[in-house]
Amino acid sequence: MSEITPQNINSTFVVLDDANNAILIANSDRFYEKLEQQFGDFKRKRLISHYTFEQDWDSWERHPAGEEFVCLLSGQIDFVLEQDRGEAIVSLNTPGQYILVPRGVWHTAKVRTPSSVLFITPGEGTQSRSLF
Repeated sequence: MSEITPQNINSTFVVLDDANNAILIANSDRFYEKLEQQFGDFKRKRLISHYTFEQDWDSWERHPAGEEFVCLLSGQIDFVLEQDRGEAIVSLNTPGQYILVPRGVWHTAKVRTPSSVLFITPGEGTQSRSLF
């Protein structure tokens, strides 16, 4: 067994493949470009990542391959989900609260206080569009 060392979710994200192997990927300004180069279409893989937010998101996104786990670690943030009957707002106010964003649902976030959020994202086919 190789030595187990602690990692930091701020600098190293984790990809879970379809065999449940964990692959460490360094976070950088070209992270998503590297992710695509290494994993292609990201079929049957999930990304475990962490982000801090001080401003509202400037785009919408959706994940057609599955539900996205979104867990608040600190702060307060509202997730806006686009639905047939308009937008639904899910507020995360307490560390440890989480939502499962349904498969294929467009979503964005409004930051109420600087926030730290943990994501587990099914990356295959992820789409984004401008908020404006």
